[in-house]
Amino acid sequence: MLVIACGALAGELRAVLPAAVDVTYLPAHLHNRPERIVPSLTPLLAEAGAADRPVFVAYADCGTGGRLDALLADHPGVHRLPGAHCYEVFAGRELFAQLSDDEPGTFFLTDFLARHFDALVWQGLGLARHPELRPMYFANYRRVVLLSQSTGDDVIEAGRRAAQLLGLSFEHRHVGRAGLADAVPVAIDARVTAVA
Repeated sequence: MLVIACGALAGELRAVLPAAVDVTYLPAHLHNRPERIVPSLTPLLAEAGAADRPVFVAYADCGTGGRLDALLADHPGVHRLPGAHCYEVFAGRELFAQLSDDEPGTFFLTDFLARHFDALVWQGLGLARHPELRPMYFANYRRVVLLSQSTGDDVIEAGRRAAQLLGLSFEHRHVGRAGLADAVPVAIDARVTAVA
């Protein structure tokens, strides 16, 4: 099976997938331009289809507004991560819904996004050059919630720093990688094979 994945999931997928699984990563900065996700996936899916390879897409909807599902409808048997965002995959549907309902103005981070906040958010959205944009981008946000996969102090500190830069409160929830491992068929197959 070929896994076509968001580059922001690279470290986490390496932790849950067997080494022999073939993974193609798309650039993580597509988080800032979700309209480019489907055009980036299209040729890779066509190539895999021509080779009759089974494919799993390691993206949730990720801001495509249903366009990813429309693309996958043209590729029977190709599935994606469940939910709206990888945050929901990591946290699980129930916790993600609770956090979102408790505070709709929540900006979520994963380990990757916390570690690369400067490049992907601060620089990526132009806030380093134009800090006056921060109130426009984040006016409706009240807090940052770090949904961590690891337990390293460096990740927690990176999340706390991101919240400070955005002028938001900070909350940390350790969720691990089980949600991702459960959502990727190859990871499930690998765990079952390893146990047998």
